[in-house]
Amino acid sequence: MTDVNQSVASDFILVGLFSRSGSPQLLFFLLAVMFIMGLLGNTTLLFLICVDSRLHTPMYFLLGQLSLFDVGFPLVTIPKMASDFLQGEGSISFGGCAAQIFFLTLMGVAEGVLLALMSYDRYVAVCRPLQYSLLMRRRVCLLMVISSWLAGVLNACIQTSITLHFPYCASHTVDHFFCEVPALLKLSCADTAAYELALSTSGVLILVLPLSLIATSYGHVLGAVLRMRSEEARHKAFTTCSSHITAVGLFYGSAVFMYMVPGAYHSPRQDNMVSLFYSLITPTLNPLIYSLRNREVWAALVKVLRRAGRKAK
Repeated sequence: MTDVNQSVASDFILVGLFSRSGSPQLLFFLLAVMFIMGLLGNTTLLFLICVDSRLHTPMYFLLGQLSLFDVGFPLVTIPKMASDFLQGEGSISFGGCAAQIFFLTLMGVAEGVLLALMSYDRYVAVCRPLQYSLLMRRRVCLLMVISSWLAGVLNACIQTSITLHFPYCASHTVDHFFCEVPALLKLSCADTAAYELALSTSGVLILVLPLSLIATSYGHVLGAVLRMRSEEARHKAFTTCSSHITAVGLFYGSAVFMYMVPGAYHSPRQDNMVSLFYSLITPTLNPLIYSLRNREVWAALVKVLRRAGRKAK
């Protein structure tokens, strides 16, 4: 009990990315630009999906949820990291650390489930188009989104409570730029081997099962696309699905490395780079992946800009 109370009463120290960089100012500038681009891209996509009736479809409803997660991911980590760099310190309270773990694990699992459900949406659209309106009706889409949020909340509650229950009675210096479960477990003065094994095992359920659904869905989609006689239809289906697969690869690749590969096989520097990838780089790239190759999104953006131009005159 004394160890637990000591850990609760003490702050943690985040090492950060910039201490290892030869040009911290340049790295800070690049990350700030990416952060702003990601927020603008995702909020713009959310806005367009809300205001343009042509985007009120199941695919864009799910895409809007993805953009919502991609807004939240960087907001949990990047402002704190930037503040620490500008102020020259990296302390974070026990409560702040708990909040970072909770929201990041929530959004991480919820986004993973959502990407799997988006792959099912593409499977229905390409392989069973006549049944699309029935299989992807509004109630089904709402249940999909609710299930992704519930999975995220359940995982976040379990991981946060267990991780922070361990005593942190030795070093409180986290060799990471935010509080993440693997980085914190290295500081505990208790035996965390069983929990780390449980984390790797749970990765099978949290990561491999959705990946299996994604692989199955896109396997059927690829077969259907290759059988299409219309070159235009084949190109449209392939373009849409390839963007989804790219987003899936970016997200799941880094998540599998962090949570399924045992900590002994990767260094703190690698952890920082991989975490930066899924907490900032992927959320920044997602709106570009989905919008630059999507005519409907571009048409909605042009419509909004023209309307704004008319009002300005």
